[in-house]
Amino acid sequence: MQLLYPKSPLHSKQPDEQFAAEVDAFHAAGFEVSIFSVEDFQTGIFRPTPPLPNAAEILYRGWMFSAAEYEALVSAISRAGAHPVTDCQTYLASHHLPNWCSMLSDLTPETRVYPSDCDLEAELRALDWPEYFIKDYVKSLKTSVGSRISKPEHVAAVVSDMRRFRGIIEGGFCVRRVENFLPDTERRYFVLDGVPHAASGDAPPIVHECAKRLRSRFYSVDVVQRTDGELRIVEVGDGQVSDLVGWTPEQFVIVLARHFLHKQ
Repeated sequence: MQLLYPKSPLHSKQPDEQFAAEVDAFHAAGFEVSIFSVEDFQTGIFRPTPPLPNAAEILYRGWMFSAAEYEALVSAISRAGAHPVTDCQTYLASHHLPNWCSMLSDLTPETRVYPSDCDLEAELRALDWPEYFIKDYVKSLKTSVGSRISKPEHVAAVVSDMRRFRGIIEGGFCVRRVENFLPDTERRYFVLDGVPHAASGDAPPIVHECAKRLRSRFYSVDVVQRTDGELRIVEVGDGQVSDLVGWTPEQFVIVLARHFLHKQ
């Protein structure tokens, strides 16, 4: 298995600064790594350095891609004679919230999904929840007014800022019922081929249950504690584009090395 990372826009022979420590850790563990220009890729040019080995299994680690962009990446890897660890359908199974939420409905806050051209204020009034958390299929609004509102008439400002700061509404709208969570209790776990992994210790039972239900090969699971003590899943993401929240690069690489290189 070989890693594929975005290269630095300023230093063409180096990985993007955001991933430099992770690349170093993978090199130290014995992995081969290629880098490519995301900017060139988005214009139709895919020239990884060094070139991808023929028939190699390629794991991408980097920035989030839209469905069309990721499909293009899969095609580019295949044209180079290699094979992606995660195909497009599997990528979207974790990357787009509606694809996993229904399978974890008892483990995650209640969620309703709406098309991007709906009258979202009217839909919120029909729900009549005390509070609403608004996001698209991928991300919430972490700037400006934020994603959590208590009055339907406030949703227009949220949607306006989502379009302004993100450029698009990816997929549609996901409206999540607000639950009361304890501060500073959110933890990220990774699941690889059905096996949950924690940065230290073992993953809690809720992550093991998630791993039984979601069969994607490599994904992240974010768990938080509710004020009544119950653990809840608040996010699932494709493992290739998930930040190492709460993990060191070395902890992350150990998990993949044990799996792909059979190192202890």
